[in-house]
Amino acid sequence: MKKIINILFVAFVANLTIGCADLNENPIGLLSPEGFYKTKKDVESGIFGAYSSLASEPLFGRQFLSAIMLRSDMVDIGNRGTAAERIQVNDFTMDASNGMVARFWPIWFQVISAANSAEAGAKTLGLPEAEINPLIAEAKFVRAFSYYHLVRCFGNLPYIDFFVSDPGSVKTIGKTTEDEIYKKLIADLEYAKQWLPDKQVSDVRSRPSKGAAASYLASIYLTLGNYPKAYAEAKYVIDNKDKFGYRLEADYQDLFVASKADAIKETIFAIDFLGNIASAAYNDDLMPPMTGNRLPEVGGFGVLVPSLKVYTTWDSRDYRKKVSFQDTVVIAGKAIPYTAFPDPRPHIDKWRRFPGVSGAGGRYSDFNYNDFRYAEVLLIAAEAIGEISGPNDEAYGYLNQIRARARNAAGKQQMFPQNVPTNLNKQDFINLVMDERRLELSFEFKRWYDIKRRKLGDLVFKGANSLEPRSAWDSNRDYLMPIPATEISINPNLAPQNPGY
Repeated sequence: MKKIINILFVAFVANLTIGCADLNENPIGLLSPEGFYKTKKDVESGIFGAYSSLASEPLFGRQFLSAIMLRSDMVDIGNRGTAAERIQVNDFTMDASNGMVARFWPIWFQVISAANSAEAGAKTLGLPEAEINPLIAEAKFVRAFSYYHLVRCFGNLPYIDFFVSDPGSVKTIGKTTEDEIYKKLIADLEYAKQWLPDKQVSDVRSRPSKGAAASYLASIYLTLGNYPKAYAEAKYVIDNKDKFGYRLEADYQDLFVASKADAIKETIFAIDFLGNIASAAYNDDLMPPMTGNRLPEVGGFGVLVPSLKVYTTWDSRDYRKKVSFQDTVVIAGKAIPYTAFPDPRPHIDKWRRFPGVSGAGGRYSDFNYNDFRYAEVLLIAAEAIGEISGPNDEAYGYLNQIRARARNAAGKQQMFPQNVPTNLNKQDFINLVMDERRLELSFEFKRWYDIKRRKLGDLVFKGANSLEPRSAWDSNRDYLMPIPATEISINPNLAPQNPGY
């Protein structure tokens, strides 16, 4: 993607001069929308500030993504000598003082603060709707994007959709219910769908379009079990894919080559990191070393490592498996199998193999991390059809598009995976869709959300075929994370704590 902002400058503007450092602590600096926003460019800078916080170590650079990966049944702890807070997240033994949660919680609200400030500033300019509403829509999208991640992790939580002129007042804000938050997300995304452009300038995919707003609406409706609306939004994106510039990429591997990210048409919305550039936590991407193995020549940390069963149960004829795993390393002409790795399991290779311009172990990569890609729209449409009426030719067709792409192994056509059988009953089809999501979107930060929305925890963590058994899993507690204890101690209105913590 075209590098549209200077992240170092924007991080400074967004986080030192626009809004609160987090929900509770004193802001470092605070400028009112009336004082800071004089032009559309100023509003754009405020929105870019929100993006700079997304592309930071506490969120998409490491902490948040690691947490939701470890909550899934696809990613385990490799190096058990790693920080205890990670092991707690992975093993479902975390408490309200968990350090990972304490670090990413305030940064999400920093993103929201920047979006709220930009929206408020835009409304003070008095510009015609056609001129300013697309930027208001972008701010609303960023807020909805942030809260969609937060509400799935924490449930009821503070919902702030206004500029905070008095930081002290934040300490009196209580929690909003999940149902009400989802209504607000839908309203923001409906507005975004109306006013965002079909494509952003230079077709940048790290800024949202109408298609992105509709895709997230489809995902939200799927999460809420409103399958007719999920289908309608997904079908809108599918029917307008040419207008939005979406398509499945021919080679699955290309989705995970950082140097090709700017040209990927499957991307719907992504978090954009700049290669080998960093300032404190901003633009610091640690996902490649977190997933890389600990051989000195590789330079990884060996933290996010699937259990062996994730690898052995995946059919080796599937090209996506080859793309997703590192099971052999060639060093000085000698092949070293995964059994000789310090953590003797195949490692995730989507984020380690081709990090582009980067530092040691792939740190400070040039990745654009897809939060949504077109393949997922097809999967949503198929699942929604299956729930509404059972599988039909249209639903089978969407899955077969994804499987046809998977058969293209770097230009060599394979026979596997074959097209979906057309004699499946409703439940078998839904099960197949869920497994297709697990494989197609493997290690892309989606699996935990699927486990949560389908209430699969008892099955995938305690069932006979569990890929990663977790004896501590408790369905009465673990579908939510704890609100950081420090936040509740500062603002008692955030009580009660989530159940079980």
